Amino acid sequence: MGTSGDPSIEERLTREILRSERTRMLILAGLSAALAVVFPALVLVFRQNYVRIFGTTWALQVVAVFVLLATYELVIRQVIGRRLEKGQTLPQRLRFLNAFVETSVPSILIVIAARQVDPVYPLQSAAAYLYPVFIVLSTLRLDFRLSVFTGCVAAVEYVALSVVLVSSSEVAAGTLFSLPPFYLAKGVTLVLAGFAAGFRRRPDQAPRDERCSCARRAPAHRQRIRAAGVARDRGGAAQARTGDPEQTDVSCACCSWTSATSRGRSRRRRPEEFVAYQNAVFGAAIEIVDRSHGVINQFLGDGFMATFGAPVATGRDCRNALTAARELLAAVKALSDSGRIPATSIGIGLHAGEAVSGNIGSQARQQYSISGNVVILASRIEQLNKGLRFAAPRLGRSVARVRRRRSWRPSLGVVQVKGRDEPIEIYRLA
Repeated sequence: MGTSGDPSIEERLTREILRSERTRMLILAGLSAALAVVFPALVLVFRQNYVRIFGTTWALQVVAVFVLLATYELVIRQVIGRRLEKGQTLPQRLRFLNAFVETSVPSILIVIAARQVDPVYPLQSAAAYLYPVFIVLSTLRLDFRLSVFTGCVAAVEYVALSVVLVSSSEVAAGTLFSLPPFYLAKGVTLVLAGFAAGFRRRPDQAPRDERCSCARRAPAHRQRIRAAGVARDRGGAAQARTGDPEQTDVSCACCSWTSATSRGRSRRRRPEEFVAYQNAVFGAAIEIVDRSHGVINQFLGDGFMATFGAPVATGRDCRNALTAARELLAAVKALSDSGRIPATSIGIGLHAGEAVSGNIGSQARQQYSISGNVVILASRIEQLNKGLRFAAPRLGRSVARVRRRRSWRPSLGVVQVKGRDEPIEIYRLA
């Protein structure tokens, strides 16, 4: 993988940050929408008290703030989603601006309430407890500085409001609520909360050298695959670290693609254009298969073979293969729609069954391999896509069996595949 400056690593890191940002925004939008419903319900239940204390317009203003916040989060989430599809980053200054806007919401609610009642009450109300909510959710920003910034904004705004509002409070006069240390202590607590939220493994703490740190963090099945490499003893003799072959149930996915510009014109494409195209598609495929607990065993120029269930089974290997197939179709479409790659047709064949896995080769070179009838059938099923331009993966019956009926279309019929005497029944993923 190389150093942290590797564009592929930086791109994957950026995409992970943006995904986490979108998750955080969806949570905030949901919380805001819930408060926009719950708060009016409370007002209706205790209508006489609320109207007597706050009047009639205050509740509408509070609901409007929650509705605007939910709308804001959904709009920004959509913007980030589009940038994610295009492979673009979000400028850091906009992330800080977004943190400032969100964290200012409790301050706005306190100001609205302070116009209706004595200021000391809003400063001790539930509105002030929304600051910690934004600080906790800042952990999903995956940035230490943004978590600290959120805590500092909350502290500064709360202390500033206390200084301005308490001076005009009749209730606070002569009580603990009139003392500056009371509010300064809360401000310090909010800053400390920001630091606490930021102290987690940050993106910039990712291993900078694959050789020195990735091996320690890699899961067991990655280590087993790396064991196919060749070491040398002190005398320089090659020592192959072989893995014991075993027979196991796996799901195999074979995939290939063709771009519209490559049909009949591949010789006219510049090498850098071809490499950029391949890297874009392979980059998406690697990320998706890895996220679905699979392993890409072979790169085949314009395709690859991946397995799910070996060397480590999850118990959901067929489902993981289907999920990866769906996500890969969506990813390639997104790349095409964004203009990063030419319009591309992609075919995927899936099959499940027993396979033999292990390291093959000689002492000079070995690689982890999956072999067996399941691999052959997955490849043959994938070839059925060629010329037909189906926009959905073909499934062998063994894979289709694990899905609910509505997840895949009725059988495409029994077909004869090359190298097999008996025909097989094929399904198409809906």
